[in-house]
Amino acid sequence: MNFRRFILSQSLIMMAGSMIFPFYVLLLRNVGESYTQFGWAYGLFALTSAVAYPVIGKSADQLGDQLLLVIYTWGMAVILLFFPLVTEVWQVYVLQIFMGLLGALQKNTEKTSLARHVRKERAGQQIGAYHTWTSVGAAIAIILTGYIVDFLTIGTIFYLASFIYVMSGIILLKKPEQAASQ
Repeated sequence: MNFRRFILSQSLIMMAGSMIFPFYVLLLRNVGESYTQFGWAYGLFALTSAVAYPVIGKSADQLGDQLLLVIYTWGMAVILLFFPLVTEVWQVYVLQIFMGLLGALQKNTEKTSLARHVRKERAGQQIGAYHTWTSVGAAIAIILTGYIVDFLTIGTIFYLASFIYVMSGIILLKKPEQAASQ
């Protein structure tokens, strides 16, 4: 996986995540009965991530960043298909636990991949460029999603974001192009 492909994949991940997370709360509000339940849902996400980080850190060194990012993208693609079907708070909690695991996988692997790809003498510049492109993707997605939700349903954005996660995984799996022989 080269750095450009990594940036493209992560930009798509940021787009997909940005599509659902601002509107995700609206979907959860239809299921829950109190803000305490929201607190538990987000708390379970954060606690699961915290417990998973040490294992994920070791796995990144053993399995490689590319494989872990593909697991993340396709795992998120599957989980997002379930959100529009949720009718009970306990289902949200289960999905939040899985999302906590996957979120830790993405955050940790994103950082290790950045550390492996940037050159020390230009690390600040390269990481700044990385964050520029992923933030542009996120901003575009948030704006466009507002229009999509106006014309379709909140559930539709989960399906669309799932598709974008799959595309990100495919980009990560693409074989590097061979240099033309001279």
